[in-house]
Amino acid sequence: MPSPTTRASVAVVTDAIHPYHRGGKEIRYSQLLPRLQESFDVCVYTMHWWPEHSTRRSEQGVEYQAICPLFALYKEARRSMLEAVAFAFACLRLAAKRFDVVEADHMPYLQLFTLGLVTKLRRRPLVVTWNEVWGPEYWGSYLGRVSGPIAWWIERAAMSLPDQILALSTGTAERLRSYLGDSVPIRVIPMAVDLDCIRGVEPARSEDAAELIFVGRLLKHKGVDLLIDAVSALKVDRPLRVLIVGDGPERLNLEKQVADNGLTDVVRFRSDVTDHTEVFALMKAAQVFVFPSLREGFGLAPLEALACGTRVVTTSHPDNQARHLVARSDRGYVTEPTVDALAACIEHALADASLGNRPTEAWIEEFDWNAVAAEYREALTASIASGQLRPRGGGRASASQRKGTKQDTYKRATLRAMRRYQARLGALCRNKIGWALREQRPYISAPDQAEVRSEGVLRPSNSSTVRRAASEKVASECQEA
Repeated sequence: MPSPTTRASVAVVTDAIHPYHRGGKEIRYSQLLPRLQESFDVCVYTMHWWPEHSTRRSEQGVEYQAICPLFALYKEARRSMLEAVAFAFACLRLAAKRFDVVEADHMPYLQLFTLGLVTKLRRRPLVVTWNEVWGPEYWGSYLGRVSGPIAWWIERAAMSLPDQILALSTGTAERLRSYLGDSVPIRVIPMAVDLDCIRGVEPARSEDAAELIFVGRLLKHKGVDLLIDAVSALKVDRPLRVLIVGDGPERLNLEKQVADNGLTDVVRFRSDVTDHTEVFALMKAAQVFVFPSLREGFGLAPLEALACGTRVVTTSHPDNQARHLVARSDRGYVTEPTVDALAACIEHALADASLGNRPTEAWIEEFDWNAVAAEYREALTASIASGQLRPRGGGRASASQRKGTKQDTYKRATLRAMRRYQARLGALCRNKIGWALREQRPYISAPDQAEVRSEGVLRPSNSSTVRRAASEKVASECQEA
């Protein structure tokens, strides 16, 4: 517990930050943390994303610390296992940091086991924001019959580690409760939009805009391939332009699909939109925002489009939680995730768009970042006030837990072992990082990076000098403890 005269310290743990990687959780932290720092001392522990050599930086009153080198988030079209393991081991460094509560994003799961150990040893609560539940079926389709069940076991085990879970949607909370019951407190705190910013943005110029727009990372489950096929099947009596804003592992496949369908004059890709005000301007200028995703934990982009006054089309897939937001709106259209159904729904939305846009609906005011930040502040304050971890399995804490003598002895011994492990980690890095650079090229030190694409796929330089310098930097960083 912090003293009454000091501010509580919140350690935020995430492997990706805005603007170096653009996605829902990165936008959430970029909007949320500057508001939380008004009440807490906020420090973000992440990978070394920024170009400066220093492992520390400060922005908008929030401190950022790099606890491990920069690894690519994706290998081809899937999340990198090497990045997940490296970041999980790097989280051991929090054992020597000062904090009153840890707030972490649930992806990529492995770091939650490290954070569970660290917070239990330090007797501090662990609060995890859970975007979505993948479940055994999706893991099976994502990784196959062998690796899929293992990954699902990891996700399921990780669910029981936090002292409190903050779910982004009611659907995600219900799925979590179906597995956890009442063993872990679950609270729903949704995403939000910057309504003040949206109100101040004018629509983009017609030559920059398009009648149909999609905004998001180009991943398989986003369903952009479904959108392209639906555009080919549209039956409209006027020319259409389609704008796809975003980048990701599926970019090359989607560009080939556009060419194969003869839509190169219709569909444009833009990965250079980094300013969120420009995104809002493009949304306002469009007639229909198409979001054919098959899996969403919340659906921030559709909510932003609705706040911009644009009609939104999405799918009725049961794993798409965005469908609940879209169905709530008079400008929302929900359809089956098939080409014909999506094409028909887009035609319907385009016909309605010719009648003009309507004012922003009152219910969207509920999803304001200031209101959401107040809910986060309340949840974190309640966790800090608890003073220590809740006893696992329910019931009263034992006498030894209340006295703390045995736990203190165990904690000191474990922390010493963890420091010895970190001291040897440098040798491991020296032996292994050269292989990683040569064979898979998943790592590049941020000061030497040639390019960081928005989806986290890195393109390291082929220079042997740069690779040698990167390897030496990794070894030195790993030895810091």
